Amino acid sequence: MKRLVTIQDISCLGKCSLTVALPIISAFQLECCVIPTAVLSNHTAFDEFTFCDLTDEIAKIDASWQRQNFEFDAIYTGYLGSVKQLDLVSNFFDDFKTNNNFIFVDPAMADFGKMYAGFDENFAKLMGQKVCAKADIIVPNLTEAAFMLGKDFIANDYPQNYIEDILKGLCELGAKTAVVTGLRPNAKEWVYGL
Repeated sequence: MKRLVTIQDISCLGKCSLTVALPIISAFQLECCVIPTAVLSNHTAFDEFTFCDLTDEIAKIDASWQRQNFEFDAIYTGYLGSVKQLDLVSNFFDDFKTNNNFIFVDPAMADFGKMYAGFDENFAKLMGQKVCAKADIIVPNLTEAAFMLGKDFIANDYPQNYIEDILKGLCELGAKTAVVTGLRPNAKEWVYGL
C-alpha cells in the first residue's frame, strides 16, 4: 500500500483541511499519515476562530519517524499556521524527500485578493522561498501566487501574459510544476459569438 503524509490543520467546522483530505486519500486505498499543524474551531474565513498551535509537535514527529526509518510515497502540505511551521516543513522535506517520492504543496494562505487572518506579505514570500521552492508540484490559487511573487493581484480580465508570467515566476522559485487554481476568466472568452 502506498503511504502519503499530509501536513495541515484540522478545522473542526468548515469543509476543508484534514477533515476532508484524510477520508478522500484513504478512499483511494492510500495509507494517509497526518501531521496536524493546528486545531482550529473553524477555518479562518469566519469572523472568529480559535487556534490551538501544534508547532512544537512537528519536529518531534519528524525526529520519531526518522528514527524509525519511515518512508513516504508522497508528501502533501496544506495550511501552515506560522513562519516557524514553514521552517519545520522545509526541514521535513529535506529529511523525507527521496528520488522515488514527490512533494505536493497547496500554499493555503489567501484568496479573493486577501490574505487569511494571521498572515502577511512576508509570510507569502517565505512560503514561496522555503516550502514551494522544494516542491515537485504546487497548486496556489491566483491570490496566493501573486502574493508569493510580489505581483499585483488581478481579479479578472487579466491578460494571458499575466498568467504566463505568474506560472513562470512560480517555477523560478524552484517548484518543478505549477498549476494556478481558481482562475476566473472573462465570461465572453467562454461563449462563442458574443
